[in-house]
Amino acid sequence: MEYTVLLKFVGGRIKALRKKKKLTQVQLAEKAGLQDSNLSRLESGSSNVTLLTLSRIAETLGVEVKDFFKN
Repeated sequence: MEYTVLLKFVGGRIKALRKKKKLTQVQLAEKAGLQDSNLSRLESGSSNVTLLTLSRIAETLGVEVKDFFKN
């Protein structure tokens, strides 16, 4: 899978799971200890996500990291 496609896919999954939990970007960012502008870039696929950040987002959403890679 091309790098940019992977970033957009994972970002889209973060967004979908966030919306499923009925959280705004600001709410998720605050709960996960991130800046909302960083979360916005992750969701759009324009910024790379570290495993540590992905783990923090997963924990905040109550999902597993592997859930970001599923359809």
